[in-house]
Amino acid sequence: MANIEDFLNLDIRVGEIVQTEIFHKAKKPAYKLWIDFGEEIGIKKSSAQITQQYSKDELVGKQVLGIVNFPKRQIADFMSEVLVLGVYTKDGVVLITPEKKVNKGDKLG
Repeated sequence: MANIEDFLNLDIRVGEIVQTEIFHKAKKPAYKLWIDFGEEIGIKKSSAQITQQYSKDELVGKQVLGIVNFPKRQIADFMSEVLVLGVYTKDGVVLITPEKKVNKGDKLG
């Protein structure tokens, strides 16, 4: 069972998607995302299986929450550096986003 210390070890930050591409080599439909987490962290890459709910063009400029302190993960020929957070629904993954626009790099608290 997880405890509060496990949660506090996660570095969850707000980032803004600045670039998207269709991830053709992924086993399941996915996008490659480039996410700007602000000056301290910079731009990080992520693979996200969110094609059922989002077009790649509507993602650019969208703020998302991501875990920035997980180890990198190789997915096909792409190195995913961040785990973007979302909710699994019957219609696909819905991204978790701030209700109001916040600064890139702001930490979930």
